[in-house]
Amino acid sequence: MYRLQIDIPAGFDQDKAVEMSRILMSGIIEHLEGSSQDVREINWRLGNDEDRQKSNYLTKNENGHVSSKKSRYLYTEE
Repeated sequence: MYRLQIDIPAGFDQDKAVEMSRILMSGIIEHLEGSSQDVREINWRLGNDEDRQKSNYLTKNENGHVSSKKSRYLYTEE
C-alpha cells in the first residue's frame, strides 16, 4: 500500500497553525468522501519542531495539555 505523507510548515503561531490544519484536513476529508478512492482511515497530527515527544497540538484539553495520539478520521459508508 502507498501512503501520502505531507510535511507542511504551519508557522510559529499555534492558534493559526491549528486553524490552518483544521481547514486543510476538512477539505481533504470532504474530497475523499465524494470520490471513489479506497480510503477508509486517515491519521494526522499537528506537531512542533521543538517538541520531541511528537505531541498533537490539535488535541488540547481544558488544562492546556496536548495528547500524543494522532487525530483520526474513519470513513464508514452509511
